Amino acid sequence: MNDCIFCKIAKKEIPSTIVFEDDNMMVFKDLNPVAPVHYLMIPKVHIQSIDHMDEEHATLIGTMLTKLNSIAGEAGIADDGYRVVTNIGAQGGQTVDHLHFHIIGGRNMQWPPG
Repeated sequence: MNDCIFCKIAKKEIPSTIVFEDDNMMVFKDLNPVAPVHYLMIPKVHIQSIDHMDEEHATLIGTMLTKLNSIAGEAGIADDGYRVVTNIGAQGGQTVDHLHFHIIGGRNMQWPPG
């Protein structure tokens, strides 16, 4: 995707504050945080949302999800708890059409979220 902001961040065409990176994923600070810790975790390959995943993506997404605990631990939010969110489609609150997980913590979370 040529116009995808997260693809551009993954290619380092747009600067970000990177928390973690490997060949397949990137974690960076959200520009508009809703909590003291608010990171975005993205695959470097463009996948629009969970609705657009297929079997080819299963290992990548599984690896990303298993990395969450160490990211939360390094951020100091693992012991007290944190929230992981992915939005799907416009009514689900997705504003960037690239699969991403919000890692949010450092304050009490409310339910329902909104």
